[in-house]
Order: sequence, then structure tokens, then C-alpha cells
Amino acid sequence: MHSNRIPNTNDGSGDAPKLRYYLNLNNLEGLPPDSRWPGLEGAAMFDQLAADGFHGIQLPDGQTAAPAGNPLATCVSDRINTAAEAPDIVARHADNGHQCLTVHAGWGIEDDDAVWRLVEAILGASEKSSLPVFIETHRATLTQDIWRTVQLIKRFPDIRFNGDLSHYYTGHELVYGGLDMKIGFMAPILDRIRFMHARISSPGNIQMPVGDGSGRPPQASGEVDYLADFKTLWTRAMAGFLKTAVPGDFFIICPELLSRRYYYARTFPDAAGVLHEESDRYAEALTYTRIAGECFAAAQAGAR
Repeated sequence: MHSNRIPNTNDGSGDAPKLRYYLNLNNLEGLPPDSRWPGLEGAAMFDQLAADGFHGIQLPDGQTAAPAGNPLATCVSDRINTAAEAPDIVARHADNGHQCLTVHAGWGIEDDDAVWRLVEAILGASEKSSLPVFIETHRATLTQDIWRTVQLIKRFPDIRFNGDLSHYYTGHELVYGGLDMKIGFMAPILDRIRFMHARISSPGNIQMPVGDGSGRPPQASGEVDYLADFKTLWTRAMAGFLKTAVPGDFFIICPELLSRRYYYARTFPDAAGVLHEESDRYAEALTYTRIAGECFAAAQAGAR
């Protein structure tokens, strides 16, 4: 059993544990001309992100050099397929001074021995580099199944996650059989989330609009209010962070609303048959930060 601890992201201050807002830069890809995002690049882009309340950015997969002129904090994402790849990939990102790394690990078709070796290698590389590495809960990876992920935690209790809970909410249809029952089973996972790729889904679609974020979205036309369910999941994950957080620790909420290129953003035809995304993904990302702040406040209140 691995005994190393994967640290939380920490800014070295004496501040109480807090929430920080980052944006995955893929969120800006392919936005429509009428988006709230003004289409800026370079230093102007980072200035606008900061003005809109973002504390940092996440670079696209495999990219490791921080963009020139960026004053914001940076983190990165990547994929680690085998144990042999882990040391070099983690070391490369650590050498570039990023705050943390989120990874897609494996393909989800490995046998147990290969999974154990891969996770052991990731944890070892994280410890050696002092770079927090958060394994993402994602389809087509070793964490795609909640049962297997819970068994993984039993063997590696110090594992920490980037929680993209849309893959569980939709892929596992968490509401089928009762969300509370599934949350109870997932408690070991939720307790170990330290970074969150914010994406809100429905039982049948991986990325759904949230409206103004204050009530049931119009698109939640089925039996469940998916936004209310995600508020419950996010609050529960943040409460898990607060259980063990120390001064200077921070939890990252990172909207990653993807374009039609990935078949995430739904598109619908106008009267002329031209397809348009159903929402402004940048405006949605800003709404996500407000929702996350409300969830974090609720988690703090519950921890008192």
C-alpha cells in the first residue's frame, strides 16, 4: 500500500482554506460572435479573465509552458497511459512551476495489476516532484467506474482527484436508484476531490445549460433537477476538502465547458437550418463560479 501523501494546493499563506476560480482555456474555443467573451488574446485576455474573477488558468492537454504575459496562476492537464510515462510527464510540468496537474490515467480497460502500477507511479512521481497530481474522474480512464474507483482508494487511500462529476452523473446515471444512495457509496471519492472540472450534466447529456443558476433550468424538463443535484455533489466534495484542509490550502473550481468539436456543447438549427450552440459557454462559466461560491459557503457552514 502506498503511504505517501498528495498535498493540497497551498499558497503558503496563513489564510483559512479557500476556494479559487480557474478557467480551462478550452472553454474559450469556438465561442459564438455574440458571446460575453470579447475574443481577446495575449495580455488583454488575461487582464479580462482577472477582471471577471478568475485567479488562474488551466492550460490545454500536454501544453506546459505558461503563455507569455500571463499574470495569473497556472495549472496543467495531461494524459498518463502507463507507469513508465509518469515520472517524465510529472517532472516536466513541475519544472515549469505550475501549481498542480490533472491527469487522465489509463484507458479503463487495464487489468488490476496494470492499474496498481500506474497509480503507484503517479503517486510516486507526484511526491518526488512536490507537484500535486489529481487523477480525473473521466470516461475512458481507470476511474470511469465508481465501484473500481472506490476499490482503488482502499489500496491507495492517499490518492486525490480532479472531480469531473458529469462523467459519473451521466455515465452512471447517478439518479437511477437514488442519488443519496450513490453519494453514500461515493463518499470516499468525494472526500478526496481537491480540484473540480466544473461541468453540469443531465442523466442523458454530458453538458447542459444552467440558466441564471438560481433555480431549476428550463432545460431540466425531466424528472430531476440536475442543477440542484450538482449543487449537492459540489457541496459534498468541498466539505470533504474542508475536513482536512490546513491554512493556505485552496480548492480549485475550473469550468471546462467544451465546444461542439467534442460533441459536448449541444447545437440546434435556426430557421435557416444553421446550427448554433444552445448557450454562451463563457457566460455559463461565470455563473458556475457564483454557484461554486455558494456551495463552498454551504460547506463551510456545515463544517462549523
